[in-house]
Amino acid sequence: MRSVAPWARVYVTCTALAAACCIASVPDTHAPWGAVALFAVLCAACELLAGRRLAGDRRPESAGTGARGASGASAGSLGWHTPVILAAAFLLPPPTAALVPLPGVLQARVEQRPRGLRRVWRAARLALGAWAASQVHWTLGGRDAVVTSDFPYALVTAGAAVVAFCLVLTVLDGGILALAERVPVRAAWRGQFLRSLVPAAVHGPAGLMMAVLWRSPYGPAAALLVLLPMYVSWWAFAQYHRERAAHQATIRALVQAVDIKDGYTRGHSERVGQASMMIARELGMDDERAEALRFAGILHDVGKLGVPTRLLRKDGPLTPEERRVIELHPEYGHEMVRGIGFLGEARSAILHHHERLDGSGYPYGLKGCQIPEFARVVAVADAFDAMTSTRSYRRARPVPAALEELERCAGAQFDPRMVEAFVRALVRQGWHPVVTADETPPHGEPRLPLPYVPAATEREAGRGTVGGARP
Repeated sequence: MRSVAPWARVYVTCTALAAACCIASVPDTHAPWGAVALFAVLCAACELLAGRRLAGDRRPESAGTGARGASGASAGSLGWHTPVILAAAFLLPPPTAALVPLPGVLQARVEQRPRGLRRVWRAARLALGAWAASQVHWTLGGRDAVVTSDFPYALVTAGAAVVAFCLVLTVLDGGILALAERVPVRAAWRGQFLRSLVPAAVHGPAGLMMAVLWRSPYGPAAALLVLLPMYVSWWAFAQYHRERAAHQATIRALVQAVDIKDGYTRGHSERVGQASMMIARELGMDDERAEALRFAGILHDVGKLGVPTRLLRKDGPLTPEERRVIELHPEYGHEMVRGIGFLGEARSAILHHHERLDGSGYPYGLKGCQIPEFARVVAVADAFDAMTSTRSYRRARPVPAALEELERCAGAQFDPRMVEAFVRALVRQGWHPVVTADETPPHGEPRLPLPYVPAATEREAGRGTVGGARP
């Protein structure tokens, strides 16, 4: 069972109590229990279908009970059941609207422990969101507008209710991110509201249409027709997630193979991917290119699978012949991923991440802008992590020393624009380098820490380029 921070448990408990207080005000009489039951069954059915459709997407939940773990990110949490919950909020009083998501969410499948706490969290946050949406809608007279089909005023009240729904989820998710997943407070709520509002722009009108048809002479059966086009879009969304999961599995398998072969750089690929993503964000790349760049950073050394293990784990200086063998790894890597279409521009970075701006790099000696942009980004990220990680042939450098070396070599080895972007990203976000060398060598002899060797000395010894990193 994964541990959950005590304050996160308190937060979830308080959220559940708040939801219970909202539900406790349900009147004993005149409550539309038939409609509540129908909406709850429909919401539970949507939750069940969503679980089956998205079963192929095995993205690991977060260690905490937060929005990314227990309920998905804000945008992702507005799922199949959201139009039903909003339709209930448009038609039912606030206390009964809060009841609608509970049966479906409480019986939904949860992958990670503590399952009970995660179910309670998801149910409580959706109940509070439904209550807030219904409260705003009813306060503005939205129910009468729906019953009488008073457009466009019905759209105004429905829009206000959707905004209230997203705001409640944003506030709750940001709090759990800060407490359970220890996300900095200043970043816990950043961008969450907009990520919720975008899918809500689709779910809101669908919920309103359901509510209008529900109150029409054709009754609830007609309202179900609204879910048919939604089901088609959800099916396409599920297919996308399955394809994405397959992509992630392919990348994980390749990275694990490299880590097994070259244990001294275990974790290096993931950190280069992280640093590459930081640079991409600083450069203003869109999400698709930033994700492709992350893939490039993760897979940049996949060609080492074609290099003899004895060379990768050699403690002493490399001979010229051994260096030539290792310098083939970009071409090996490019051949390995040539047929993986979803990598896109990432493939050029795998081939060219050891090129230099002055043309002294390899494998083709490209210069300046001849080097693809992705390769120039990965080159900076790779060199930085190599310098700030302990290897078999030298100890890690402090982050300031590594940045100083990057800036010194900017213009000759590295693109100055990429170096500047990385420095800005580090100033804002920080960096916590991890020592990746094994505690003991493959044969079990204790490994003694090696003294720090200046970069110039290491280059003369044939151990690589900036920071003494091997090719």
